[in-house]
Amino acid sequence: MDKEKLMEKVKDILEKKSGKDEKMKEICSLLHNTMDDYDWVGFYLIVEGELVLGPYVGEPTEHTSIDIGEGVCGQAAESEETFVVDDVSKEDNYLSCSVKTKSEIVVPIFKEERVVGEIDIDSHQLEAFSEEDERFLEKIAKEVSSIL
Repeated sequence: MDKEKLMEKVKDILEKKSGKDEKMKEICSLLHNTMDDYDWVGFYLIVEGELVLGPYVGEPTEHTSIDIGEGVCGQAAESEETFVVDDVSKEDNYLSCSVKTKSEIVVPIFKEERVVGEIDIDSHQLEAFSEEDERFLEKIAKEVSSIL
């Protein structure tokens, strides 16, 4: 499925489903099931100054809360920028969720010009995320901000 059709499905989920968590979980499932290299897809939300794991699809993770600035997720929240890590084994500040993870992308979600959460995607492939993935996921983050 191309990314334009996926974007339409995301918008449909946000309009038709009820409940914030249900909507986010459905978006995780959609991305996980349609994008070949999206092996773990989840949301972290900022709660009382830290990132707290929200809905996700993939293997369980021990990282249910992450300090701002800690790991790739915490760095993305702190810098308010998308982080793409082509090879997590070369990242000093990486928090491993799975030994299978080879690359990661983290996209902040903004509401009223503040980071309120992020989309985190892990891949079992090196260099799995392109600039096209970045732009696509940034569009999804913008849409998801409407329910946060």
